[in-house]
Amino acid sequence: MSDARIIKKYPNRRLYDTGLSRYVTLHDVRRLVAEGVDFIVIEQRTGIDITRSVLLQVIVEEEQNNGASLLTQHFLSQVIRSYDTGTAAQTAGYLERSINDYLQRQGAGALAGGH
Repeated sequence: MSDARIIKKYPNRRLYDTGLSRYVTLHDVRRLVAEGVDFIVIEQRTGIDITRSVLLQVIVEEEQNNGASLLTQHFLSQVIRSYDTGTAAQTAGYLERSINDYLQRQGAGALAGGH
């Protein structure tokens, strides 16, 4: 990810895309993901990579605003339980392989690049 676009998150919770030199929304971040653009989100104050946290926010927004939910309550409960049973790493690997396989079978292999 050496050529990844840098997005900075400021204390006011605003996201600034340094590649576009403008503020962006979670919807814009979602669009970057859909377009396969490599990016990282850095907390401006600390320099910490918070990309995963922002991607989770995108998922939460999608789940709230999309008519059909992708992540059921049962599925989310199972994921949470995997943390308690010490199998989170194995669960993560399995889920990533599964979604990659599914997307490749759907003809969306280009979207399946795991980061």
